[in-house]
Parts: sequence; C-alpha cells; structure tokens
Amino acid sequence: MATGDCISQTVIERKTWKQYDGIRTGRFLVFGFFVFGPAMRFWYLTLDKLYAGKKLAALKMTATDQIVMSPIFLSTFLIGMGLLKRESPEQIKDHFKNDFPSILLNNYKVWPAAQIINFYFMPLQHRVLLVNFVSVGWNTYLSWASENSSRTTS
Repeated sequence: MATGDCISQTVIERKTWKQYDGIRTGRFLVFGFFVFGPAMRFWYLTLDKLYAGKKLAALKMTATDQIVMSPIFLSTFLIGMGLLKRESPEQIKDHFKNDFPSILLNNYKVWPAAQIINFYFMPLQHRVLLVNFVSVGWNTYLSWASENSSRTTS
C-alpha cells in the first residue's frame, strides 16, 4: 500500500521530493501491514475452506469476494485512513459519503477479472502474492482517490 501511495504522489500527483508527504505514506504502510495484509490472509483461507473443490469454485470465490469483502475493505480503508489522519467523525462521514460510491464502482472495474484469474489459476499459497502485484496499481489509484477527491475540499 505504501508503494502505491509513493507512486501516486510522485507519478500521478507529480509532487517533488520536497512536497512529498511521508506521513501519508506511513499511514498506507501501517494500514497495509496491520490491517489489509492479515485480513487478506484470513480471507483467502476462508474462501478456500468454503469453496475449494466445489463446482464453479473460482466464480463463487470471486462473487463472494466482491459482494462481501470489497465493500467491507473499502469502508474499513476510508474510515481507518480518516482516523489515522485524526479527522472528525463528521469529516470521515462526509468523505465516506462522497468517495465510497466511485471507489467501489472502480473496484468492480478491476478486481473481478483479477480475482477470477487468481482463484482459477493460482494455488492458495500464491494468491496473496498475485493480489499484491495487482494491488500496486490499485493502491496507486486508491491513494490518489482517497487523498485528492473530496478530502482536498475539507
């Protein structure tokens, strides 16, 4: 997640190293290391227990992932980042209301295809690794979207 934020700040937002917000990257690092990483490991083990060896397992895993985990993860991300930024509950609520729908919609443009490939072709022990590769691009977008949409108006 920190890599995505770094790319967002330097490539997308074109910040110089003097303008670079290391604290922001730190928030992404903390969230990825302590929240997202452990949650994804547990999630993939759970999906495997639910569907491994069953008919249309990859489709069922993808559907469950996108219907259940995507909204939960994105909600947790937006709220968690707001808390790490020490935003007020009202600010967090406003950002969530303004940012969540478009971020979730864009999630559905990227992750279903990635997860079909992941669940169909990758063994369980390599699924988080594949997701990490896709996540570099996704987290670049997520960093930009969460830090530069409605948050810049607060």
